[in-house]
Amino acid sequence: MTNVVRYAMAGLLLCAALFVNRVEATVVIGTTRVVYPAQESEVTVKLENKGATPSLVQVWLDAGDERSTPETAKVPFVITPPFFRLEPGKSGAVRMVYTKEPLSADKESLFWLNVLEVPPKSASDGRNMLEFAFRTRIKLFFRPAGLPGNPASASQKLTWKLIDGEAGKGLALQVTNPTPYYVNFAHVGLKIGERSITERGGGMVAPGGTTVFPIKELASRPASEVKAQFDVISDFGAVNTVVQPLAP
Repeated sequence: MTNVVRYAMAGLLLCAALFVNRVEATVVIGTTRVVYPAQESEVTVKLENKGATPSLVQVWLDAGDERSTPETAKVPFVITPPFFRLEPGKSGAVRMVYTKEPLSADKESLFWLNVLEVPPKSASDGRNMLEFAFRTRIKLFFRPAGLPGNPASASQKLTWKLIDGEAGKGLALQVTNPTPYYVNFAHVGLKIGERSITERGGGMVAPGGTTVFPIKELASRPASEVKAQFDVISDFGAVNTVVQPLAP
């Protein structure tokens, strides 16, 4: 890349930064995840506009494709209202209703709630303005009635193994979930004696599924005792640290 091109790109980025009108989302979802019990006729999610200007809000669900749109997403739910205006400092709510298409009765199903915030067009005063639309996407767990066990204690039933990393490089933690509930993690890592290794980022393991988490800081198996150490996220967004022995 020539210096001329570099300077041109830098200039474009600087101009964009100078004319940005809004750089962060102001419509906030009142929860970090949604649980839809199958026996409920509907579930309500609260939204709040913490900004100083009105926002147009569009809401839809998808089944796992983050590129989905309200027109392309196919889910067994109806959301009302799907599109509305939210005034500054005000709260609103959307209702989700399960339309009774068959879903797994012996385990949870996962969907995603999308909230798209579009700020109204600024009044023109002769300046160039760059407007942003923000999308927030959180998990929705559809929970059938009568599942065995308790979602709060599902993390205690996980099985953890220390395995070789991908292509034999480094090490990784493999977790297996025998329960019918999704288990969500804020962090996953190891406790080696008194030392803790925590990888950035979280993840989850599906009901009856297995997930592998690379441990980048560990190149070889330690000689001292090793345990899995992970932060579990509850239905209410609380984070609890759990330490468990590894399976042989």
